[in-house]
Formats: sequence, structure tokens, C-alpha cells
Amino acid sequence: MKRKTRRNFFILPYTFLLLLILVTSCSTQRKIIRLPIKEEGPEYLFKKLKEHEFQYDWLTAKFSSVYKNRGQKNSFNGQIRIRKDSVIWLSFSPALGIEAFRMMLTQDSVKFINRMNNTFFAGDYNYVNKYLNTNIDFDIIQSFLTGNDLSFYENEKFRAGIENGIYKLATAGRMKLKKFVRNSQENLRVLIQSIWIDPESFKITHAVVKEIREPNIQLEANYSSFEKIGDQLFPKDMFFAISADNNLSVNVNFSKIGIGTPQSFPFKIPQSYRPVK
Repeated sequence: MKRKTRRNFFILPYTFLLLLILVTSCSTQRKIIRLPIKEEGPEYLFKKLKEHEFQYDWLTAKFSSVYKNRGQKNSFNGQIRIRKDSVIWLSFSPALGIEAFRMMLTQDSVKFINRMNNTFFAGDYNYVNKYLNTNIDFDIIQSFLTGNDLSFYENEKFRAGIENGIYKLATAGRMKLKKFVRNSQENLRVLIQSIWIDPESFKITHAVVKEIREPNIQLEANYSSFEKIGDQLFPKDMFFAISADNNLSVNVNFSKIGIGTPQSFPFKIPQSYRPVK
């Protein structure tokens, strides 16, 4: 009996010490997370977010994707090439490896070739958004595909907070900077945006974009499996969802990611192809 009492006498202090270390550690982590927001607000988070954004002039990668729409699921492999703020080029191939679709996006144009039915599309984002009931533009697509924040929109009016242990920036009134506005549709756009940021890497893990005039349309992105590319982090796994009258989602896994090497963007519409109407 004395031996058991003596053992408890030693175990209890060590157990208490262990609990104290765990509680102190958690409290310290919460303090570290909360302190910058309390003292410096959203400006601190934006500064850290921009410092840790993925930097590139040229980007190339291979990818595999699963696309779901109207109850149907399709799988594609492909390639992506980006010249920052200029061109996004995509090639999609089914399992057999023969290209089925090719797409090229610029700041003000959208081009698309469907080799499966010999059709093409050449137009602008207004037509695409009306057809798909979305609210995308080049900057939103480029940012979502690289896990970065929007480049050409205002950075004011954000609120900073903490949700489930990670930082969150939110705004209900983000507009495109006037010097980058190309048409009246962009000028009218006011975004409701939320960004969740990892407190250690300051990389975006989740982002949601809505438009005030189209409240039923939501664009969402989730990022995971960050890989070192040089001294930077790039999310290899991405999930995109568009919530609208026609919901759709895409899972993407990137591989063989490279930056810095100039790329070509071949895009030629065969004369025998007919336009999509």
C-alpha cells in the first residue's frame, strides 16, 4: 500500500507537469496567432500573404483532373502553360493520350477548340459568363490556378480574424483597380471575398469569391499538398467548385511543375471546324 502511494506521489506531479506544458504550448500558439491581428490588423496578414505568394514569370505543369457536372464525371490529363498576367494555355487529353480540347485565355479573350466534335469558340468573358452563369475573369482564373490572391483588385476594407486555428481575411466590397478595368462589366463588379491563410506558411488554403449583383453564384478553391519549387511552396492538389444554377466541380493534381522557362502557346483553328453557337 505504501509502495502504491509512493508511486502515485511521483506520477501525479509528472502528469500535472505534462498537462501544464501542453496547455502552455496551446496558449502560446493561440497568443502567437492572435497577437499580430490584435496589434496590426488585416494589414499584417496582407503583407505576409503577398510576401509568400508564388512568384513566377513563366509556369508549366502536367495535371490530372476529375470534372463533375450535371451528375456526370469525366477524367482528363493535360498540360498547362502560363505567362503571368498575359496568357493561360491548357491542353486536355482523355485516357488514350490524344488531345481532345485546347484552350487559350488572355486578358480579354477566350478561345477553345473541341477536337471531339470539330468545333471552336472565340469570344470574350462576358459571353462565357452568361453561358455558364459565372463571374470569372482572367485575373480570377490565374489567381485560382496558382493559389495566389487577386492581383488587380483593391486591398482595402478587409477584416481579419481567426477561424478553426487559421487566419481569415474577409471583405464585402472589393473592386477592380480602375487602371485595370477594360469594360463596363468589370467596372460594375464588386466582390465578396473570403481568404483562409495558414498561420505558418501564409499560403492560401481556401478561398471563396462571390459577386454582389450575382449573390447565388460562388467560386470556391481549396489547396493542399504544398510542394517545394525552389524556395517557394506550390499547392499540388486543388479543388474548384462553382455554385450556380448549374453546379460543377474540378479536382486537379499537378506534377512536373516548372518555372522560368519561356513557353510557346500554339493555337490554330482548323478551317473545317465550325463555331459554337
